[in-house]
Amino acid sequence: MWMSRAIQLARRADYRTSPNPMVGAVVLGTNGKVVGEGYHQQAGHPHAEQIALDAAGEHARGATVYVTLEPCTHIHRNPSCAQALIDAGVRRVVVAMEDPDERVRGSGIKALKAAGLETEVGVEGESARSLNEFYVKHRLTGMPFVTAKFAMSLDGKIATSSGESRWITGVEARAEGHRLRHQHDAILVGVDTVIADDPELTTRLEGADGRQPLRVILDSQLRTPHAANVVGPNTLIATTHEGEVGEAETMQFAATPEGRVELAPLLEELGRRGILSLLVEGGSEVHASFFNEGLVDKVHAFVAPILIGGRGAPGPVGGAGIEGLGQAIALRELQTARLGPDLMISAYVDVHRDR
Repeated sequence: MWMSRAIQLARRADYRTSPNPMVGAVVLGTNGKVVGEGYHQQAGHPHAEQIALDAAGEHARGATVYVTLEPCTHIHRNPSCAQALIDAGVRRVVVAMEDPDERVRGSGIKALKAAGLETEVGVEGESARSLNEFYVKHRLTGMPFVTAKFAMSLDGKIATSSGESRWITGVEARAEGHRLRHQHDAILVGVDTVIADDPELTTRLEGADGRQPLRVILDSQLRTPHAANVVGPNTLIATTHEGEVGEAETMQFAATPEGRVELAPLLEELGRRGILSLLVEGGSEVHASFFNEGLVDKVHAFVAPILIGGRGAPGPVGGAGIEGLGQAIALRELQTARLGPDLMISAYVDVHRDR
């Protein structure tokens, strides 16, 4: 129950902590009542343990602390959380999961045990990992967690044969799409989407804190119009050519045999920049490239109760496709939600079915 409360607190950060994880902490006094709680609110701000200990004051002595991530041992903008717990005289610490950051990875737990604190690890561990799945992927691989997002009709079309795509889904689904943009550190589309739709690729949420993802454009031939809405200081154009496009940053990458930008080096570069998560919004050929290279971790598909039809109407994933169903990319842990008239299907990408 108390770890669930700590996870609930951590969620309040609403992804503003990136590139740090979202962490919550609860201090349970010797009387069995909550004497302090807190969460890491934003990168550069005090960590959850310190906030909770400050709230508890002297009541922290002899208390039990529930924390969603292993307390850190390295010195950063704030004191080491493991040392803060030790200095506060805490008797017991319950940790949801070990921190995958190479600067920690068990050292916090070892420090607590060495100081004589009773320590338990793994309570609500799966929930804690799900909460920080972006952070975990980045710390273990150096690359961002990749989410593919698309909106389509019930018969699997993302646009009509003439290219019209606004709007397949309704207001509620589009609002959820902006929630996804808010959650991710970067958003990516191909240059054909920029030319066809001239999107801003910004987050527009009522009451949001102004968090805007880095806008990434795949543009091997530097065809992005200088006057496009997406061109600006918060935009990275990944290309295979030298050149500049307005205020946007351009970065040259190696080309695939087909002349496209190699995706893995791009993701590695984003990871080096502290980008924990990337939302890929297409188009269909971009989605196909990410899926074919096994780079997608999760899918959010918005399905509208309409039929479009037409041989020339594109689907959400293009490319050459597969020859046998055994090669299909399987999805797991499906979840569904109604958003006005539309349906949102969320799932994690599994391996090919025949592997």
